Amino acid sequence: MRAEPRRAGERARRGVPAALAHLALLVWTFLVAVPIVWTFLASVKSEEEIFGDAWALPASLRLDGWGRAWERAHVGRYMLNSVVVVACGTSGTMLFGSMAAYVLARYRFRGRRVVHALFVAGLALPVHLVLTPLFFVVRSTGEIPVIGPFVGLNTHGGLVLVYVACSLPFTVFFLTAFFRTLPEAVAEAAFLDGASHTRVFFQIMLPMARPGVVGVAVLNVLGQWNQYQLPLVLLPSDRDRWVLTQGIADISTAAGYDADWPALFAALGMAIVPMLAVYALLQGQIREGLVAGAFR
Repeated sequence: MRAEPRRAGERARRGVPAALAHLALLVWTFLVAVPIVWTFLASVKSEEEIFGDAWALPASLRLDGWGRAWERAHVGRYMLNSVVVVACGTSGTMLFGSMAAYVLARYRFRGRRVVHALFVAGLALPVHLVLTPLFFVVRSTGEIPVIGPFVGLNTHGGLVLVYVACSLPFTVFFLTAFFRTLPEAVAEAAFLDGASHTRVFFQIMLPMARPGVVGVAVLNVLGQWNQYQLPLVLLPSDRDRWVLTQGIADISTAAGYDADWPALFAALGMAIVPMLAVYALLQGQIREGLVAGAFR
């Protein structure tokens, strides 16, 4: 009879942290969801409604702001540039990051820990502190005769290279821990069958690490899609090569106090929708990869 009150007390004590965790999640959900909902509401209002009752529903759905953002503000072109840059940057990051992480996790060689420590140290370096050196490095790279026109300032190639370099530390750090959890017997059996190291990695180990690779890839897509300062520094003058974040900022500053606010919020909505779609489609794999990497 005494065991029942004790068990009830233990359940109550365990329930307090869980309740606090759920409360924190509810607050966080509110803080994230409210600005998104308000952005989409503002994109279908008139300017008078936006500056009137901010939370009132629009009298009618006004989709002309989306059309103005897409055509007159050239958001379509900026979005295409962002898709190209982020696709190339994420692909390069995952290719080089997964290969480096696999070697660091599964092979023993002199200096391995030093190389891994250098990658981890990159996590502690804020990219905002190296904007000026990055500008001069990319500008000097543009002076190389053959590859300069493709990887210098005002080129998507130069921005992609910087995206890859900035995203590698986290990618290598996470995937190194993930590759260490994979069974070695599978790779050893493939080597006994005559498979090369390259074939073992691309056809066996990389598919086995798919949950972790997908999770890290989505996080890299989110980080590169929302990046503003790097494009601002590396794509300063060529408007045709601007990415979406630069285009949205230009909408709000080009006309001063006469900015087209419905078009601005419509452009923000266009930037938000692709990321919501990516997360909605891949949320299961993201959760699986992060949990597997943490608890295996």
